[in-house]
Amino acid sequence: MDLNSASTVVLQVLTQATSQDTAVLKPAEEQLKQWETQPGFYSVLLNIFTNHALDINVRWLAVLYFKNGIDRYWRRVAPHALSEEEKSTLRAGLITNFNEPINQIATQIAVLIAKVARLDCPRQWPELIPTLIESVKVQDDLRQHRALLTFYHVTKTLASKRLAADRKLFYDLASGIYSFACSLWNHHTDTFLQQVSSGNEAAVLSSLERTLLSLKVLRKLTVNGFVEPHKNMEVMGFLHGIFDRLKQFLECSRKIGADNVCRDRLEKTIILFTKVLLDFLDQHPFSFTPLIQRSLEFSVTYVFTEVGEGVTFERFIVQCMNLIKMIVKNYAYKPSKNFEDSSPETLEAHKIKMAFFTYPTLTEMCRRLVSHYFLLTEEELTMWEEDPEGFTVEETGGDSWKYSLRPCTEVLFIDIFHEYNQTLTPVLLEMMQTLQGPTNVEDMNALLIKDAVYNAVGLAAYELFDSVDFDQWFKNQLLPELQVIHNRYKPLRRRVIWLIGQWISVKFKSDLRPMLYEAICNLLQDQLVVRIETATTLKLTVDDFEFRTDQFLPYLETMFTLLFQLLQQVTECDTKMHVLHVLSCVIERVNMQIRPYVGCLVQYLPLLWKQSEEHNMLRCAILTTLIHLVQGLGADSKNLYPFLLPVIQLSTDVSQPPHVYLLEDGLELWLVTLENSPCITPELLRIFQNMSPLLELNSESLRTCFKIINGYIFLSSTEFLQTYAVGLCQSFCELLNEITTEGQVQVLKVVENALKVNPVLGPQMFQPILPCVFRGIIEGERYPVVMSTYLGVMGRVLLQNTSFFSSLLTEMAHKFNQEMDQLLGNMIEMWVDRMDNITQPERRKLSALALLSLLPSDNSVIQDKFCGIINISVEGLHDVMTEDPETGTYKDCMLMSHLEEPKVTEDEEPPTEQDKRKKMLALKDPVHTVSLQQFIYEKLKAQQELLGEQGFQSLMETVDTEIVTQLQEFLQGF
Repeated sequence: MDLNSASTVVLQVLTQATSQDTAVLKPAEEQLKQWETQPGFYSVLLNIFTNHALDINVRWLAVLYFKNGIDRYWRRVAPHALSEEEKSTLRAGLITNFNEPINQIATQIAVLIAKVARLDCPRQWPELIPTLIESVKVQDDLRQHRALLTFYHVTKTLASKRLAADRKLFYDLASGIYSFACSLWNHHTDTFLQQVSSGNEAAVLSSLERTLLSLKVLRKLTVNGFVEPHKNMEVMGFLHGIFDRLKQFLECSRKIGADNVCRDRLEKTIILFTKVLLDFLDQHPFSFTPLIQRSLEFSVTYVFTEVGEGVTFERFIVQCMNLIKMIVKNYAYKPSKNFEDSSPETLEAHKIKMAFFTYPTLTEMCRRLVSHYFLLTEEELTMWEEDPEGFTVEETGGDSWKYSLRPCTEVLFIDIFHEYNQTLTPVLLEMMQTLQGPTNVEDMNALLIKDAVYNAVGLAAYELFDSVDFDQWFKNQLLPELQVIHNRYKPLRRRVIWLIGQWISVKFKSDLRPMLYEAICNLLQDQLVVRIETATTLKLTVDDFEFRTDQFLPYLETMFTLLFQLLQQVTECDTKMHVLHVLSCVIERVNMQIRPYVGCLVQYLPLLWKQSEEHNMLRCAILTTLIHLVQGLGADSKNLYPFLLPVIQLSTDVSQPPHVYLLEDGLELWLVTLENSPCITPELLRIFQNMSPLLELNSESLRTCFKIINGYIFLSSTEFLQTYAVGLCQSFCELLNEITTEGQVQVLKVVENALKVNPVLGPQMFQPILPCVFRGIIEGERYPVVMSTYLGVMGRVLLQNTSFFSSLLTEMAHKFNQEMDQLLGNMIEMWVDRMDNITQPERRKLSALALLSLLPSDNSVIQDKFCGIINISVEGLHDVMTEDPETGTYKDCMLMSHLEEPKVTEDEEPPTEQDKRKKMLALKDPVHTVSLQQFIYEKLKAQQELLGEQGFQSLMETVDTEIVTQLQEFLQGF
């Protein structure tokens, strides 16, 4: 089919693909998908989107399909890759003429040219850059702009490549075209500055657009195009020139009105200048050293003196402050403790900084930050009234300092205060001194100034640690401020409670806590913003290292009730999450003491869960709250199951989309539910159906999954194993083949646990796994931790289910094609040889008990290994026997009795239901109920009776005399 007729067919389908009717749209999309890999398809698309007579939507779609095709089929190694001939034609066609009239399509074409350049430039496409440079020089406005737009996207893409060879190519490109890029930018900038007062808005906007694009190109070349940019005169000339250009552009923005058509583009250009400086400082701190002085002078002048008034705008102030901050904080400019160890470049930069940041400069900056930038603005006060929750969320941190004025000023203040705290501490203390006593509620300005100073004292809490007697200040100044209940005083009430939160972990005497709790109870009934801030401070107080439950309990009921009311009243998802976290924190710290007060919350959470269907992050917060609730309620958490179990079911079901957000917390909730469950219920057993897909995920949540499986085994091993062991065993077999050594150990520990809890059913249920354990022992598994676990599993079977061990031995003898006795002998030999791999005392004692259980025996193989069995037994005695200093006799320290009730101290968590189950299990476990000393004595006596005195004596002679002596010492008194 020739190109023209193909174009007609493709054009028709593309037109259908722009339809709003799905019946037309779907088949068209399918057809286009099939054509994606057809030779010639992209040539047809190029013809279509460069034909300006066609419908815009159709051309737009053609560009998008072309762009996606580059991603998928342009690389030579891609399946269905385009042929070299077609790619060559397409490259030539893309840069034939830069005359696309529609802006959006022009941008897409520029982006797709850049995508091809990333793969082919300069080797397969050496003509691209020369063509762009020629096209940028033409007089035709449209072609010049489109070429410049493409030039920018190509430069941006090539600058982003990170491999060393690609970087080298970009360095070569940058040094080759830098002079041209500079003169191009200067030309467009001068043109704009001449035209700006001409009144011809279209021409002004057009030349400003070119200025912006050429500056974007220069930014990429300057920041990414040189290894040592400070050695290049042109680069440094351009960077020094930025400050003069910035002044010209700022002056220009003063002249033109706020509603001028150029305003937006002009501000973008000004911001772009600052981005060049910030990026350059970030990438080349030492090359930036010659610019430190001018950058600081420029930024401080415009931000902290009258020069900036009427000229600056918010985003520009933020950028200037970030420039100051990055110079102040830059590690490259900080000398070592020993000045001699610092590089000359560091010392040079440090010297420039020190010379600039004099006492007058620093104090003026500090005062201006506090008394000007920290003040709450009219807009913020209005927002407080109209959207209180929005006001509180606005304050959040993260990277907001890079873009928003308030966080930016606060971060700059913290960094300057930290760096020059000896200079600035007296300045801030003086400001504090002038604000003693209450402030007149009619004087709004004085209230705002006080709010700003308190903000500064909170931000600088760590630096002011030695300079402020916070406890006295709290009692004499801050508490009385919180008691002023006038409406206009609310910003100060909020600020004071915030300030106390900042100082809690820095310096706050424990005895003062009850006074603070009293104040918090009052403020939780204040205006909404104050209540939300108070909740935050409460969380910081409860979270603090010096928190004491006994001081808090008298206020618990009131606070919990008020927090719950706040949770119900707020409407924003973020605020609800925040209040839930505070509630969780309180529940976590008071644990069991919360039980009388949680009824209301327990009733409300199902409703909130239902309402938050669209808000997965809020649901995560609910899960966290439920985790702490279950821990606090203990066995009583069973009453929550009608709500709790469906929540766990949904959160851990990998076939449901929300699991992406909820899985981690959902698994944690599942685990604590099991740990605190008094007994199994059919519903709790049913949600285990979610486990098999979770084990297939093989993700970082596996460890929690194993803990959950253990939880079920402890809770109801028979019922659980009968229902799920077959599937679980299959999952385990698959996991053991593809998992790390550590993972294998985790799987085997679960199996070992099942055998310990249920010695009768366990081995039958996990029968398919045991041959590989047996084989691992016989073949001498080389990883000690794995070998130790193998011996633990086999020890349980041998000691607690002898008949099953016999059948396993028969099966393995058949597999190895050996006699049973011979195989048993090999196993005992390997066991004795690798006993040192076992480090846990419980498993060491288990090994001794298991091997001793083979006695008494007249089997020649077992008698042949008698010496090894006794060696292990004596080793075991050394592990477990402790001498009673009063009687001088030995006793087995692993024995447990019902009478031993562990004392729970106040700091310790009370035992969970699972802890109690483990204790009951230990009381049935031979390791903790059988005295090794007694067991050895009985087994040796039985062996003696079986063989007679003489036979037994000759058997004992195979044992080392030193070992026999130690054995006799341990068995004194029997």
